[in-house]
Amino acid sequence: MDPDDDLGLFGPGSVTWKLHEEPILMLAGLRSLYLQALHPRTVAGVVQNSSYRDDPYGRLARTSMFVGVTVYGTTAQAEAAARRIRRVHARLSGTDPATGERFRLDEPDLLRWVHVAEVESFLSTARRAGLALTGDEVDRYYAEQRRSAALVGLDPATVPGSAAEVAAYYEAVRPRLRMTREAAQTALFLSAPPLPYKLGLTPVRLLYAGVAATAFGLLPAWARRLYGLPGLPTTDVSAVLSARTLRAALGLLPRRVYDGPLRRSALARAARLAPA
Repeated sequence: MDPDDDLGLFGPGSVTWKLHEEPILMLAGLRSLYLQALHPRTVAGVVQNSSYRDDPYGRLARTSMFVGVTVYGTTAQAEAAARRIRRVHARLSGTDPATGERFRLDEPDLLRWVHVAEVESFLSTARRAGLALTGDEVDRYYAEQRRSAALVGLDPATVPGSAAEVAAYYEAVRPRLRMTREAAQTALFLSAPPLPYKLGLTPVRLLYAGVAATAFGLLPAWARRLYGLPGLPTTDVSAVLSARTLRAALGLLPRRVYDGPLRRSALARAARLAPA
């Protein structure tokens, strides 16, 4: 088979394709960033090595492209994108603000935290916004995403591959999480970033604020408490209602509005390669 014409890491029938066709995952990406920032070394590494404040939308676009390629690209495309990411991470390091210790950004503990926070955010956000998934599908998604973890350099056997394993991982890592100065600054930036094209002077600012508040409200109660806010059940209810409303609104849009070329190309390959 032509290496540039396969179904990639997942393909039709995977839970990954079912989940990632949801436009509500844009909300999940924001939730993931709030969550990731609670890991002191992760956020320190980002702050010390990234231009996210100067080019937030460029960084977001690059991250979204990488996720899109791993989900919908061919195997060759996904592996090529991963090699580029690994090369970048291998050159970068940071300084722990609490201890002064130097650390590499490609340390397995950091890569694993980013991976789990991201995939759990995708899954949790989509389900709470109304996507129906069975318990078996949830576990299959986490197991499938071990392939993405392997791309960035992790041993798949060390990555949680089920809902129970993700819960156990969070329980184990929580003592290392806290709100540092960098985490607080990142959260504030995520909540009110500069908007392009002078949109900050329009109602778009209020719309974005509502989206950010929903993403933050979808965090686990323990994460909201680490940020110094109460982890009240009413916050969960409000965030879920907002997420479901947003998903319903996005569902009214034509798919061409948010369907990217990677997914369209993947669907075309799947149709072409399907058994006659």
